[in-house]
Amino acid sequence: MVLDIVRVMDRDRLVGELTGSWDATRAVRDALVERGAEVVGPVLEVLCDEGSPVEWTVSSDVLCRIGHPALWPLAGAIASADSPEVARRTGYCLGRLQVDDSAVYLPLLTHSHPAVRADALFAFQRLGEAALAFADRLMPLLGDADAAVRQRAVRVFEAIGIAAVPALRRLRRAPAPGPRLRAGALEALASIGGPAVLDVLDRAAVRRLTRVKQLDEVLEGMHLCGSWYAVPTTDQGAVLEAFDLGVGEPITVRTGAAAWNHDHHNWSGRGHDGCARVFVSPVLDGFTLVFGGSSQDTHSIEDAGDDGRDEAIERVVRERCTDLSSRFGAAQWYGMSCGDGWTAWCIAENGEVVRFYDAFDAAESGNHAPGHPAEAGYSLPHEHGFPDGAFDGVNPSDSEAVRARYDQVKEELDIPDTCYAVDIAARLSVDPGSIGAATSVSGRGLLALTACGREHGHPAGALPV
Repeated sequence: MVLDIVRVMDRDRLVGELTGSWDATRAVRDALVERGAEVVGPVLEVLCDEGSPVEWTVSSDVLCRIGHPALWPLAGAIASADSPEVARRTGYCLGRLQVDDSAVYLPLLTHSHPAVRADALFAFQRLGEAALAFADRLMPLLGDADAAVRQRAVRVFEAIGIAAVPALRRLRRAPAPGPRLRAGALEALASIGGPAVLDVLDRAAVRRLTRVKQLDEVLEGMHLCGSWYAVPTTDQGAVLEAFDLGVGEPITVRTGAAAWNHDHHNWSGRGHDGCARVFVSPVLDGFTLVFGGSSQDTHSIEDAGDDGRDEAIERVVRERCTDLSSRFGAAQWYGMSCGDGWTAWCIAENGEVVRFYDAFDAAESGNHAPGHPAEAGYSLPHEHGFPDGAFDGVNPSDSEAVRARYDQVKEELDIPDTCYAVDIAARLSVDPGSIGAATSVSGRGLLALTACGREHGHPAGALPV
């Protein structure tokens, strides 16, 4: 009895010594891992305490290295988590336990709490192709009642890769897998290899669904992060020719927007995923919008490297807008970033660029080239218009106070609103971030392959319809 008390006191002392930097706690962490199951409880308690001075990565390292004995305690903590942060910490640990056999996670795949199922799936995702050995137990999760679990299951099969295709195809053709499970298998196939791994029946099913959705699609404003062109034409074929694009697959605007955002934010490093396809919109208020660029344009920018990237973008955009405006009378290019304040536009008329503006270049180089009438009444992004000292005495961390002072000074000095690419687009063509039920639509959107796409195929990944 006395020995047990001493052991508990020693254990609690070690937990208390976890306070400190990663390097400073290394010896203590090693000692706790050696103690194994007996310290899981107190270390888990520290992990779940958001007010603890112990850095959560320190306590999670102990539990991850202890491995199997921490499995069910972590599952219980996830299921009873009283905050998103606690759920995140415990879920992180559960999916990364150092275990000899990943089969220990299988019972968690039927756990009553969806977060436990999703976090357990992450352990199989980490296995990559080796998770194929558990495919029969994993496939039911593609039809899980919880959307987050279904999405994680798709990622597991994406990590398995092409080796999972035969099993998923069998599931698609099974007599009665249920519509949700069948749809999950289709999404997993698309995530593994895009249209290339879909058989004839599945490709036909996607096309049928697209035709149905196109009949009554209600436009929604697009998430804008990247660049696009606008040309005043209804001749979609001429636009495809101008960008050296293939015939194109009819799609909904929702699918096209998702493809553009997927490809633009694709950091997979896989071949030509970022230059394989382009979304060409239906005619919106008389304009055809092109999201993406030709293979030639994309590679011209990439070949310039980081140091020459900005100059290459301007050169490519000017040349492209010049050509488009020669063909169609006018053309514009717009750029927006969701990660910082970058915005840009290029305006061409009758074969000549009449305005090119890049907020970052203008701010750094002091470029004050003549503006365009579409900018009238606005301040440009690099012109804040506020006098020195306008925010003196305001705590910069107090967002409400900063906003109040901003509004006050702006009104007192009659400082105009700042314009961005979407504002110029709204005046000259179409703001894709604001399209909706009032937007005039004719024709169909197309997902068209570039020269790279025609050679290498679509990027992997499922797209909403």
